[in-house]
Amino acid sequence: MAKKRKTYSAEFKLKAVLEILKEDKTASQLAGELEVNPMVLAGWKKHFKEVGLQVFEKPRRASGLKRSEKEKAELFEQIGRLKMEIEWLKKKLAILT
Repeated sequence: MAKKRKTYSAEFKLKAVLEILKEDKTASQLAGELEVNPMVLAGWKKHFKEVGLQVFEKPRRASGLKRSEKEKAELFEQIGRLKMEIEWLKKKLAILT
């Protein structure tokens, strides 16, 4: 029978990474206490260092989204105007011919 793979919550992973970063204990000691493979802890730590910066970038990204939504709305408005102009020109062309 195959072993069932353990899954850990994001909260557990965060607590484990913060404990590693405190450097009070070695990764091996902490892995023993948490019953997690040291290589798994190392992977979590690496991932945290790569992705952790994004936590502080969200406010800037949100303003970028607002700007792109505004641009999108302006483009849709322009498309609507152009469609109306085309329809108007088609009607005028039909009258002239």
